Amino acid sequence: MSDVVIAGLGQYPVGEHWELSLRSLAAKAMLAAIKDAGGLKPQAVYVGNLLAPVISRQANLGSLLADNIGLAGVEGSTVEAAGASGAAAFHLGYLAISSGYVDAALVVGVEKYTDATGSELEAAIAETTDYDYESVQGLTLTAQAALLMQRYLHEYPAPRAAFAAFPLLAHANAVNNPHAMFRRPINLAAYERAEIICDPLNMFDVAPYADGAAAMLLTRPELVPAGVSHKLVQVRGSSVVSDTLALHDRPDPLAFNAARMSVERACRQAGVIPGDVDLFELCDAFSIYAILSLEAAGFAKRGEGWKLAEDGNLSLPGKLPISTLGGLKGRGNPLGATGVYQIVEAALQLRGEAGPNQISGAHRALVQSLGGPASTAITHLLEG
Repeated sequence: MSDVVIAGLGQYPVGEHWELSLRSLAAKAMLAAIKDAGGLKPQAVYVGNLLAPVISRQANLGSLLADNIGLAGVEGSTVEAAGASGAAAFHLGYLAISSGYVDAALVVGVEKYTDATGSELEAAIAETTDYDYESVQGLTLTAQAALLMQRYLHEYPAPRAAFAAFPLLAHANAVNNPHAMFRRPINLAAYERAEIICDPLNMFDVAPYADGAAAMLLTRPELVPAGVSHKLVQVRGSSVVSDTLALHDRPDPLAFNAARMSVERACRQAGVIPGDVDLFELCDAFSIYAILSLEAAGFAKRGEGWKLAEDGNLSLPGKLPISTLGGLKGRGNPLGATGVYQIVEAALQLRGEAGPNQISGAHRALVQSLGGPASTAITHLLEG
């Protein structure tokens, strides 16, 4: 297996981009990544996307997006894994480079959430649940998360206020992220006044869906153009694990087993343990996901993740930074593109380019993306 490095990064601000088409939005991130990699031309393009075939009426994105930026003749394909689609595309790029199949691969995550509105949009997102037993009954991803949070509060002595620490931290970290959708902090009073979306989830417990595109250029260290001066980030581990799609098929719905296994396997590949990392970009699509992910990764015992936020401030082991540039809650959640944004943000930390949010001495990052309630869990271990 060859070493794989991230040679170029590109991203476009997350938001409501009514003025941009799907292909134009993707092109901005793709061209930026190629430029950041010294103009290195990829032989393959891997696209992470969830909604385009349904709400943008556009499939075959590998061909569309490669052709749109002049990459005639390259391999192009699309991968879908719900909210982990971008991370799955990155996994394919990693495998293509490490196996020697291609010399350079361009990974892009793109989503045009605003191409539809109302019930059509909600129905499209609900397709990521089990149709026969969940979505046909009206269950949405938000309702799933609400059920998990309600169960967590029932089984463990967690105060409702403990969940506030996660969106408060995310919004505080998003202030200095120029690509974030929400760049204003919130306080506990605002959290407690927030409208209930799906009891017990309030507005600040739910990461907002949005448009976005992020990309990166992967290659081997010896192929990076001489003119590239920024630090190269190495991909040391990459693991994809699946669980049951329907929550009711799990013996314990509060055990994010796929998330746990993907962390274990990615760390084993890298020869480290979770406690060796300097930051953790987790999936905070919902506040309850953040707690369950921290427990799954081993940073807290089962049923004790809430204690990390018991005083209203996160107190992670070793003061482990999470959601360092706003996470899904502060940056926004462009679904199929989110996994790529997470890796871009972790890579910026390892390159020392995270601005005011830079983690001093950051050398190793754990990045985890979830498709649904950890029905698919994808974890990457990066070093810089």
